[in-house]
Amino acid sequence: MERKLLVGITGESYLDFKDKKEEIEKRKIRTVALFLSRFSTDIRKEIYSSLEESSIDKIPLVHLRHDMAKEELEFLKKRYDTTLFTIHEEHFDILSRWEEHSDNLFLEMSTDDVVAENVKVEKVGGFCVDLAHYQKQKDKKTVDYKYVHERRDEKHLFRCNHVGGYCKKELEDLHRVSSIKDFDYLKDLPDFIFGRTMAMEIDNSIEDQLKFGNLISEMLPYEIKVEQ
Repeated sequence: MERKLLVGITGESYLDFKDKKEEIEKRKIRTVALFLSRFSTDIRKEIYSSLEESSIDKIPLVHLRHDMAKEELEFLKKRYDTTLFTIHEEHFDILSRWEEHSDNLFLEMSTDDVVAENVKVEKVGGFCVDLAHYQKQKDKKTVDYKYVHERRDEKHLFRCNHVGGYCKKELEDLHRVSSIKDFDYLKDLPDFIFGRTMAMEIDNSIEDQLKFGNLISEMLPYEIKVEQ
């Protein structure tokens, strides 16, 4: 089974988006992941408008933000064939907002050692395992780790991943990485948590993401295609 690794458009300001979009344009990359969790409503409107004038024609995975309307999901589905919308545990409090798209929602667990009673992955499409989060959960022996691990035989739940760096010494996930060593933890992760679609969730440049992505594809014993 071939897995796809996408570069990710991340950030919190329009300039963050603009810089990554310019890199994507230069490289004529057509398929990316989009992390909207730190972009306000006004900035998202600018992003959607700018995307229409870009080389990007597919966005398989989008990380949602709490204030996104269902119309935004419908736009992304129709225009960019988005099928994987990733959410946080707290989004179960507002799940009714996106109820029509529940099969396309994928749960990213936190690392706070708390899983609320209303968090039920069976209500959505499955898990988006943040790989660095999973390592942190495992090292800290949190209930978040247990929640994922006890479902390890339900392979249909594990559809996609966020890929970030991890500092084992500090037990912290990293959104800005400086070395391929920050991804060494990936070598020891169990097979069941890897989905078919993986997305780089780091704030580094697209150039860095491609460099690290290619090294990750060589590091892991899986067939991984880095979209570039």
